[in-house]
Amino acid sequence: MNASAAGEPVDVWVIPTDQPPAVVRRLRGLLDPGERARADAAHDPVQGARFTVARGAVRLLVAGRLGIDAARLAWQYGPHGKPSPVTPAPLQVNWSGSGALAVLAVAEGRRVGVDVEELRPPGVGARIARRHFPPTDAALVLDAPTPAEGAEHFTRLWCRREACVKVYGGRLAQGLGLALAGPSPLHLPEAGTLGPGPLRLADVPVPGPYRAAVAADRDTPLMVRQYSWCAPELP
Repeated sequence: MNASAAGEPVDVWVIPTDQPPAVVRRLRGLLDPGERARADAAHDPVQGARFTVARGAVRLLVAGRLGIDAARLAWQYGPHGKPSPVTPAPLQVNWSGSGALAVLAVAEGRRVGVDVEELRPPGVGARIARRHFPPTDAALVLDAPTPAEGAEHFTRLWCRREACVKVYGGRLAQGLGLALAGPSPLHLPEAGTLGPGPLRLADVPVPGPYRAAVAADRDTPLMVRQYSWCAPELP
């Protein structure tokens, strides 16, 4: 478990989504009809299985926090699709998946956003950075010594953007202009067109060719408690 400076905790689980078929089948049984339909509509079975594991793990973790049955957990969605559990408890959640990894962020009393991305190939992202990022962020990508380092910077900055956008349940276009360069953690006094600031933001260390970030509203220092999710033992 890792923790940043003292403050209100945000719990982050790192979820490996490549799991044995028996685990996938068990987790599928927890999903609601809409989630099962999305898994079945995936463009290949691997992606469908990863979606199933991510959603099933999220259900187990959030339901465990709420003290309810995972299969009975219901979601409500904001205007741009941000989910929240249908419960009177002041629990805020957000999750993200990319490739074989997913992340879940949970907090009480403050909105959260989290994002994970597979590391972009060298050269990818330069056009987006040039057209949409503020000068300091674009320079990190465009002036990097090598294309691989530019891709590293782009992926990290992209995760930070997505995490900030997800705090507010906004649209990605609203977060493209945020200045997010600098060492983690970051304090943003303002959030631009996303909504009222301030924001707290931190990178999340994840394994393999992935990068991740978590953000939360309010000016209270962000304490990230990080966990690794393990598939439940089969009966």
